[in-house]
Formats: sequence, structure tokens, C-alpha cells
Amino acid sequence: MADPLRERTERLLADYLGCCAREPGTPEPRPSTPEAAVLRSAAARLRQLHRSFFSAYLGYPGNRVELVALMAEAVLSDSPGPTWGRVVSLVTFAGTLLEREPLVTAWWKKRSFQPRLKEQEGDVARDCQRLVALLSSRLTGQHRAWLQAQGGWDGFCHFFRTPFPLAFWRKLLIQAFLACLLTTAFGYLWTRLL
Repeated sequence: MADPLRERTERLLADYLGCCAREPGTPEPRPSTPEAAVLRSAAARLRQLHRSFFSAYLGYPGNRVELVALMAEAVLSDSPGPTWGRVVSLVTFAGTLLEREPLVTAWWKKRSFQPRLKEQEGDVARDCQRLVALLSSRLTGQHRAWLQAQGGWDGFCHFFRTPFPLAFWRKLLIQAFLACLLTTAFGYLWTRLL
């Protein structure tokens, strides 16, 4: 019997991970679904915010599927359980591992990993398929009730397209004001003491 939620999840993950695993220099294909466009956007923002973390895993020379399985266990099973942010983080991490350049970064070379001479085309494609299967299995199996309670992938789109609430902007404004106030006070004291 067909499982629409699983099929939609697999299509979404295949779109994003396939985009990440594409041949270097190949133009990015258009997102196949609205949720794929939202995922790509959210992942790009996350990668920009946490550039140093994600860049450390570019060219990861180990077993990608095993690493993502460990990360999925830690991220999704940890209290309080799945959130959309954790799901995007996990999928973004998996996509980062599939990117082909550089093959082995200086960070991994320092840790005595031997660079692969040439990434086998089949390795990336195989790992991409395995990661789609692993992540869709986790999301539509173990965390199916949570995913359905959130409105599925329509809920995902709504969550990331909804503007931040007024309380968020108020808090951000207060933090910015306090930062300016402290910077001004520090600058004033610095000039008086020197």
C-alpha cells in the first residue's frame, strides 16, 4: 500500500541531497517541490550561520552513512525530541557530507586521514540513496507521529515561511539597544582612562 508521507519525504530528501551530491561545476537544478525550495533556503541560512562547523565536514573521508546515522540518533532522539530546526540541521549535515569538493580538506588531513585519489561516482550516488533511505525511514518511522502532529511537510513550509513573531523582534531590538549602550559606555570609559 502506498504511503504518501513516506513518498513525499523521500522525494524531498532526494531533491536536497541530490542537489548537494551533484557533479562539481554543475548548475543547481530547480527545486522539485515547494518544500524542497523551503528546505534549500533554510539549509543555506543554517550553513551561513554555522559556516565553520559545516565546512569542517566538507570532504569527509569516512563512512558518511554511518556518521549521519549516529548524528540522527543524537539529534532526533535527544530531549525534547525532533524540531524543525533539528530536522533541517540533520539534513543539511548529510548534504554537506555529500558535497564533492574539496575531496579532503586540510582539517581532515591534519587528523591523518588519507585523501581519496578520485571520488568514485558510484560512492556519492550510493551514499545519497542510502542517506535518503535512512533519513526518510527515521522521519516517517520512529518520528512519524511527531511529523504528522506538525502538519507534515505543509507544516514545515508554514513554519519556515511564517514571519518571526513580534516578541522575537522586541527581544532582538532590546539586545541591539543594550549592545549599543554597552559599546558606548565602554568607549567612553576607554577614552577617559587613556
